[in-house]
Amino acid sequence: MGQIFHSGAFLQQCWSVHPLCVTVRRMANGNQLALACTSCRFAHYLTLDSVLVRATAASERAEGASGEVATASGQTQLVGCLDAHAAALSLREMDVFENLALLRCAECRRHYALTVSAFETHQK
Repeated sequence: MGQIFHSGAFLQQCWSVHPLCVTVRRMANGNQLALACTSCRFAHYLTLDSVLVRATAASERAEGASGEVATASGQTQLVGCLDAHAAALSLREMDVFENLALLRCAECRRHYALTVSAFETHQK
């Protein structure tokens, strides 16, 4: 078994060096988002504190939505998006100092703003 690192710096470094290799895999343990990197073969886990859903400007005009959705509904939408089209989700931004990450779904064109309470990286 490999080492476990409790820092977001490993995910940030991995994503900055090869962003196309970092993929969103699944939700584990209710509020833990699993990501994997095919290049360095690390498994990254983000324990989520909250999830805000932001619609794009085009879908916002079409639906007449306010732009942001409450946290419980946001996590439900993220799980639904993962179940329907996980391959369309990608990590777009992250900030380890503020414990934030931003996912984008290419299918439904939503942005998921994640507040992260803990980062873990598992070395395989």
